[in-house]
Amino acid sequence: MKIARFLLNENGRKKEKRGIVENDKAIVDGTEYKLSELKFLPPVKPEKIICIGLNYVDHARELKMQLPEEPIIFLKPPTSLIAHEEKIILPEQSKHIDYEAELAFVISKKCKNVSRREAREHILGLTCFNDVTARDLQSKDKQWTRAKSFDTFAPLGPWIATIDEFGDLENLDLDIKLRKNGKIMQSSNTKNLIFSIPYLLEFTSKIMTLKKGDIIATGTPPGVGEIKEKDIIEVEIEKIGVLRNHAEKEK
Repeated sequence: MKIARFLLNENGRKKEKRGIVENDKAIVDGTEYKLSELKFLPPVKPEKIICIGLNYVDHARELKMQLPEEPIIFLKPPTSLIAHEEKIILPEQSKHIDYEAELAFVISKKCKNVSRREAREHILGLTCFNDVTARDLQSKDKQWTRAKSFDTFAPLGPWIATIDEFGDLENLDLDIKLRKNGKIMQSSNTKNLIFSIPYLLEFTSKIMTLKKGDIIATGTPPGVGEIKEKDIIEVEIEKIGVLRNHAEKEK
């Protein structure tokens, strides 16, 4: 099942609504809509966006880096979140902004100290994520917070594919791609993840309490590259869907 959030106009008032997506349609409060008629919202409202750095074997090889012994984690603020078809705003402070296609999973309930074998019980589902990064600022700063935290730097969606759609999370086998203006720039498979979803859930939940709706993004494959004004960036993950965003300069 695919769960999405939309902004609907009801009697002149805008309301946030949940819906179930089936092919090119959505059912919201018993009414069927074409997806093209709806404005998407981010599929969840997270308290935290937790991201994992250097978590694909092929990306580590690309960078000629050793595989990490444990996950590298950082946070993005919820204010960086945008939905499918919303615009990535390229801030004036940065001269080099990159895309990073990622698989993300969504926490289903408050939890702490979750073991790997209990992972499925605490995951609502999987979705597409783009860890937009001001690369010049990342290399300039000792920490990554500024480079990762600009408004619009966390596209998410378009929906959540619920966890029952997927098999063994320890050996997840999903193709992941990123297209820029229709050209494939990143292409890999989640089989190349260094740390699995259950491992990441166990690791992060030992550090911090996770809340319902929190997001953990699992890292990006090789092929990271620059976003320019008017670029169309699409993250596509097998069995989930396509997250599409346009880029424009800050006004």
